[in-house]
Amino acid sequence: MSNELWWYTSRAGGLVAAALLAASVIAGLALTTAPRRARPRPAWRLDLHRFLGGLALVFVGVHLVGTLFDHYVPFGLTDLLVPLASHWSPIPVALGIVSLYLLVAVEVTSLAKARMPTRAWRLVHWLSFPLFGLVQLHLLLAGTDRHTPALLLSVAAVDVVVAVLLVRRGLVAEARYERRLEAGSAQV
Repeated sequence: MSNELWWYTSRAGGLVAAALLAASVIAGLALTTAPRRARPRPAWRLDLHRFLGGLALVFVGVHLVGTLFDHYVPFGLTDLLVPLASHWSPIPVALGIVSLYLLVAVEVTSLAKARMPTRAWRLVHWLSFPLFGLVQLHLLLAGTDRHTPALLLSVAAVDVVVAVLLVRRGLVAEARYERRLEAGSAQV
């Protein structure tokens, strides 16, 4: 295979992984900010959220394999798995490596959710937010397309959507908390 193919593989894998991760975060936030109705939420929404996160991990693998075999900038396994080991853009690459480990932690604990305490799962799952931010930084600092207007506009749009959903989630959680307080004081 030509070296150029590996470069395109790495680049496409990284972009697709970032897009899938963003879609998974948005789907997860949409799940937790949806108004509670009498009937349960459709199961496909949770399945979509899980599928997007798992697929993001697969495309991170594609990104890593492409980067390993692309020889324009030589990367070894150590460069791809140990933060700050790379001589090429060590900080942006380290952000990607830390993102990889956070994504693996979130995905593994999500698969083991039924066998772990809910509080522990929730604490690890909260790592999705720093993970999202680190991936955005890695994309903007190390990505080949980081200066492309389409990419910058896409990143900004996704960041706005995530920020709006986070604010809404905070408002929904606050309203639920106040309802519980009112219900508790009514029983006294």
